[in-house]
Amino acid sequence: MQQSDMILISIDDHSIEPPDMYKRHVPAKWLDQAPKVVRGSEGADLWVFQGQATATPFGMAATVGWPREEWGFHPGSMSEMRPGCFDVHERVRDMNVNGVLASMCFPTMAGFNARTFSEAADKQISYIMLQAYNDWHIDEWCATYPGRFIPLGIVPMWDVDLAVAEVRRIARKGCRAISFLEAPHGQGWPSFLSGYWDPMLKAIVDEDMVLCLHIGGAWDIVQLAPEAPVDHSIVIPSQLTMLTAQDLLFGPTLRRFPKLRVALSEGGIGWIPFYLDRIDRHFQNQTWIDGDFGGKLPSEVFREHFLACFITDPAGLKMRHDIGVDVIAWECDYPHTDTTWPESPEFVWNELQNAGVPDAEIHQITWENSARFFNWDPFSHVPKEQATVGALRAQAADVDVTRMSRAEWRRRNEAAGVGRVEADGLQDVGGAR
Repeated sequence: MQQSDMILISIDDHSIEPPDMYKRHVPAKWLDQAPKVVRGSEGADLWVFQGQATATPFGMAATVGWPREEWGFHPGSMSEMRPGCFDVHERVRDMNVNGVLASMCFPTMAGFNARTFSEAADKQISYIMLQAYNDWHIDEWCATYPGRFIPLGIVPMWDVDLAVAEVRRIARKGCRAISFLEAPHGQGWPSFLSGYWDPMLKAIVDEDMVLCLHIGGAWDIVQLAPEAPVDHSIVIPSQLTMLTAQDLLFGPTLRRFPKLRVALSEGGIGWIPFYLDRIDRHFQNQTWIDGDFGGKLPSEVFREHFLACFITDPAGLKMRHDIGVDVIAWECDYPHTDTTWPESPEFVWNELQNAGVPDAEIHQITWENSARFFNWDPFSHVPKEQATVGALRAQAADVDVTRMSRAEWRRRNEAAGVGRVEADGLQDVGGAR
């Protein structure tokens, strides 16, 4: 097997939603109340909904195609971004040049847990716009290129019955997964242990969908030093994934829902061997533990329910058999700072080779586990021989992967009429929530 023979499915990427996303998915009578993008007085583009700028900066960390010295979390303008961030046609071209067959894209303007809609005052309008968001993602972003995206939906956290209804509605549209908070109690919602979310989890199981818990939603359950550098925001979140697994594994959730599948998105895999050893030791060593794992070890139950994904994780790949090869999946994280685009095949191939991973296990890790876990046929629209890294890259010989400054992207995009947003000084817009 050669690098060009790999098949890559990324189960964690991000869409930077285009400003016109609502025009085709909101009834005319509500369209003037839809979220919109405005150009602020300092030149940054902001999503505004119900008079408030959203909590997630526009294009947060959408740095793909920029030189490293310009990376950061500061908001910018759409015209400064590589068009593949927000234009689905250019996204597929960027996937091709990176040898990636399929992608699961998490939301940006809505937040991983639909925070934009959950925190707005008028929940009736919020629900309309949340449904429109899902319709845009499933019917437009994903459906424009069948077989290239795995649909992922969001739910209204403020009403669990509405969340159930939305799970069932988008399941009928072919949605394969739900994006949710990894530690809901950290942001003031009931925890997984409380049982409050059980009706939604039952609907997810009934509809054969996956619960996707992306890192970044558990910050409020830890207290950092006030002097903590920005590096903490990159290094620490994957470690908090362990707390999410612990809540689900040692709480009642997995006993109540023995068929629930949970993807730990962007949590990495290197922490898992220690965690599995620790929970098995704890279970076997404590006579007072109030846990029933059905005659199994906790590590066995973990492997039955969870899928963990990595961008680069050389130590984790070396310990893959301690983790379980069939619970490991790969991700690209386009267009964030952690992405390996446009050299993802080179990065993952080198790590797989250095860890001595045989061909059969390479296929498991790079595409088979994800396809199985999400019950998704990767070759329903793209024949297998056309799905390899080599075949996809052959279609993208004209894609320019040169890194350019934000100023250069702005010059080029504005000259081409790409990413244009009307100026609107935001005089009447409140601060970000």
